[in-house]
Amino acid sequence: MSADVKPIAASATVRLDIERVAPDVVRRATQLPAATLHEAGGRIGVLPHAIKPVGPRMRICGPAVTVHSPGGDNLWLHRALYVARPGDVLVVHVSGVEDFGYWGEIMSTAAQARGLGGLVIDGCVRDGDPLEALGFPVFSTGLCVRGTGKDHGARGWINHPLRLGQLTVNAGDLIVGDRDGVVAIPRERAADIVAASEAREAKEAGVMQRLRDGERTLEVYNF
Repeated sequence: MSADVKPIAASATVRLDIERVAPDVVRRATQLPAATLHEAGGRIGVLPHAIKPVGPRMRICGPAVTVHSPGGDNLWLHRALYVARPGDVLVVHVSGVEDFGYWGEIMSTAAQARGLGGLVIDGCVRDGDPLEALGFPVFSTGLCVRGTGKDHGARGWINHPLRLGQLTVNAGDLIVGDRDGVVAIPRERAADIVAASEAREAKEAGVMQRLRDGERTLEVYNF
């Protein structure tokens, strides 16, 4: 953190020190599709399917910094920008209040300047065209022009477990997203699942070559 950035203080709802998935595991995961990680892990980790990239070419990969935000308010997202470290992905729950523009061009610029890895949010964002042009990975449920508040008395949480759909996401978990959607892989299993995913990708490359050579899926998979 640069000397001119005022640090965010730890508190009952803000955890500063978390254990993150190993950098080498993140590096290897950047080469893997979200769907492959899901399948290789035993069909786990799927975030709500409505969460998609603002730009179709956006891809996200990094350790989770979790944010539980009050509905219609984005002050805790601003705070999380300065808790997260380079490469981290903000994973945000908006308390079920989806139809606000919780994030936009200014916040993407700030996150990009901090070297963060991206944003995953179960609510809307705005400034769609500028966000796509900036290239900072943003995954949301859609776009909404409605502005948010900044309630300094509202309670939020950073780096506490989140429930997104049917999935619990913990700080430090591996987050990978592409055009198909987003998966959260438990930190403790991430290395094994990435290795299994690499093996799966190699096996599928062989299957596709067999199909190009004239075999049928019925025989290849013994259907």
